[in-house]
Amino acid sequence: MTRDGVFRATALTLFPAMFPGPLGLSLAGDALARGLWTCDAHDIRDFGLGRHRAVDDTPAGGGAGMVMRADVLAACLDARVPPDDPRPRLLMSPRGAPLTQTRVRALADGSGVVVVCGRFEGVDERVVEARGLEEVSIGDFVLSGGEIAALALLDACVRLLPGVMGSQDSGREESFSDGLLEYPHYTRPREFEGRPIPDVLLSGDHARIARWRRERALALTKARRPDLLPRDEG
Repeated sequence: MTRDGVFRATALTLFPAMFPGPLGLSLAGDALARGLWTCDAHDIRDFGLGRHRAVDDTPAGGGAGMVMRADVLAACLDARVPPDDPRPRLLMSPRGAPLTQTRVRALADGSGVVVVCGRFEGVDERVVEARGLEEVSIGDFVLSGGEIAALALLDACVRLLPGVMGSQDSGREESFSDGLLEYPHYTRPREFEGRPIPDVLLSGDHARIARWRRERALALTKARRPDLLPRDEG
């Protein structure tokens, strides 16, 4: 976290109007208005070449589509992000390391992030190497660009910042926080279409409730995401 306690997000994108987008609403939007985090978006095309501000070119070796130029993206990074800026530089990419709750929490505990949103077929590998970009993926699928993935990453981080959620327990007792999927939730009415709230949740016995929730979380994880379980529990 920065000295003033503010989480600073910087997005480099061809579509700066997409930020903060939905993050200007709800919990993240309230936190933005209260100054708990900031969001700056910079247009990569400001550094495009020629009369048409070109940011891409045909892929070396042939192939479909276009590739974002290394010199253009590097110029944008160098102008918008100081070289001594300690924030990690993330490139949203389907070939990146999968984003996990552990990584999100580590990012949220830091001073913020610089997020590069690629477009076209990809980004010239040389700028990834030369500017130390860390490739991050939000899943095994392909989007039209990195903006939606960047918004998802920022939302995951911002909700964990101190003062954003009403209860810090909300961030501790949820899917992936302890390696398991989250247990089922219930609220009023006591019965819905013949389906009652499990009796244990109405018992007032907190130890029993904790055991039930752990058991249900383990059962759901075994059924839906067995890859998350240690081998002795799989």
